[in-house]
Amino acid sequence: MRFLGNVLATIIGIFIFVMLFFFGIVLIGTIFGEETEGVEVKSNSVIELNLEDISNDYAGKYKDPWMDVFSEKKGVGLTDIINAIAAAKTDSDIKGISILNQDSSLGLAQSKELREALNDFKKSGKFVMAYANNYTQRDYYLNSVANTIYLNPAGDFDFEGLSTEIMFFKDLQEKSGIKMEVIRHGKYKSAVEPFLENKMSDANREQTTALLNSVWSSFLSDISESRHIPTTRLNEIATGLLARTPEMAKANKLIDVVAYEDVYHDAIIKALKVSGNEDYNKVSIIDYTKKTTTTSEISSSDNQIAVIYAQGEIQGGEGDVDVIGEGSMRRSFQEARKNKDIKAVVLRVDSPGGSALTSELIWREIELTKKVKPVVVSMGNYAASGGYYISCNANTIFAEKNTITGSIGVFGILPNFNQLSTKIGINTEQVMTNENAKYSPFVPLNEKFKAVTLEGVERVYKTFVSHVAEGRKMTFAQIDSIAQGRVWTGIEAKRIGLVDKIGNLNDALNEAASLAKIKEYSTQNYPIYEKDFSKLFENFPFAKSKEELIKGEIGPENYFILQQIKKMKMQKGIQARMPFEISIY
Repeated sequence: MRFLGNVLATIIGIFIFVMLFFFGIVLIGTIFGEETEGVEVKSNSVIELNLEDISNDYAGKYKDPWMDVFSEKKGVGLTDIINAIAAAKTDSDIKGISILNQDSSLGLAQSKELREALNDFKKSGKFVMAYANNYTQRDYYLNSVANTIYLNPAGDFDFEGLSTEIMFFKDLQEKSGIKMEVIRHGKYKSAVEPFLENKMSDANREQTTALLNSVWSSFLSDISESRHIPTTRLNEIATGLLARTPEMAKANKLIDVVAYEDVYHDAIIKALKVSGNEDYNKVSIIDYTKKTTTTSEISSSDNQIAVIYAQGEIQGGEGDVDVIGEGSMRRSFQEARKNKDIKAVVLRVDSPGGSALTSELIWREIELTKKVKPVVVSMGNYAASGGYYISCNANTIFAEKNTITGSIGVFGILPNFNQLSTKIGINTEQVMTNENAKYSPFVPLNEKFKAVTLEGVERVYKTFVSHVAEGRKMTFAQIDSIAQGRVWTGIEAKRIGLVDKIGNLNDALNEAASLAKIKEYSTQNYPIYEKDFSKLFENFPFAKSKEELIKGEIGPENYFILQQIKKMKMQKGIQARMPFEISIY
């Protein structure tokens, strides 16, 4: 027994030594690597803009430095990319940008902001070139900003317009016995419509049609400007599928060259006037961000503007780069409010909504902050439902033309398995001290309980609309008429008064500086997330995460469905959530 104990102790000791040695090496590398981070940017270089690892505006900061060391995001977000492109415009070592983004996951508003940065870069006289083996509509929208666009001869080119498909589960509920009891306010609050109907309501079809047409119009407008093709002609190309092959895309002037990637790189070499058979100097955009300074480092001013990023669904708890949590958000506003060097706050919102309670708590922090310093909102891809809830009381609201916003409405969902349990022979009985002590999904929904739940939904809706009316300086009736859960694009939202100005994050920063009466400023990014040490191993460098393993087994499409089911399970309490998600492919 002593022998086995000694062996076990030796094994544990070796394991602990190896782990301490590993973490020690990582820590030393992190400490000393800060000074040499990135790569040398040689003269006559070209930035390779591969966006495969970029999805959020903000990559996040953590109070625990170990979380930064092992973070999958590596501290680079779209805002950092845009700042790097601005720096490259005046960097004599950088001669151009090559767009090689085969797997971009940016939203349409993010792509628009990046297009604007690339357009500004081109004003320096430097080139932007693009190559792809295949172009989805989403990727082409970004790539269309390039001076010259290449496509592989065997590639595909998608350009057919936008569409949406909604699944309805009313019959499935009746056949399976699993029913979703829905309580909502807002005729356009169609997030729950699939549980109530077998087809789209007239109100839902109206808003969906208007939304798709508005997004498509903005999409075509930007492409038209870059490619010098009238929007009427672009619509003809989409309707007739007249760009379905590389040759047809070129004939219709959507691309410039049909060629393989080696020909594309030869063209860059020619543009750089590189002699002989030499290759040209390349630097990835991720590495270049580490060699450039951000806005916060450019200015020597003591005046600061806090940029608070609200990304993802709104839930309780601490939150993370993909989840807006009350803990990190409330703490960020409190710190910004108390910091005398911070003169204004910009809230960058990219959210379809979520918990109404958490939205209310964040709204309150903005209300308190507004009393001591200006708050400006910059809307990204989404600022809908709960995302609009936390935006509505800002001093000024900015949105992109294709931002999805509004959806002022609330709903609640109560799963009910009474029909299913009866069908398969399960009987339940309740014992309680009071008749409304608990909702049971195994008995028919009590009308009194339903009435009380509806009362709660109506109370949240009334509070939501009242906040919007107060923030937008409109009457309750005026907001109610454009609310009812309806979704709007940024350009429509400006027309009806839900948004003040069309612009990007930089425009919002300039507005915040103007309201604070400062000319020079630096920026300070929030939130700084407080995560437990146990979370450190979720993204361990030599072990795949649970999500990656599941996605690898069932495929990305099925994983997306699984995520939607998971989200439904987490929708506790009354929800202020956008009725659907929009993805451009």
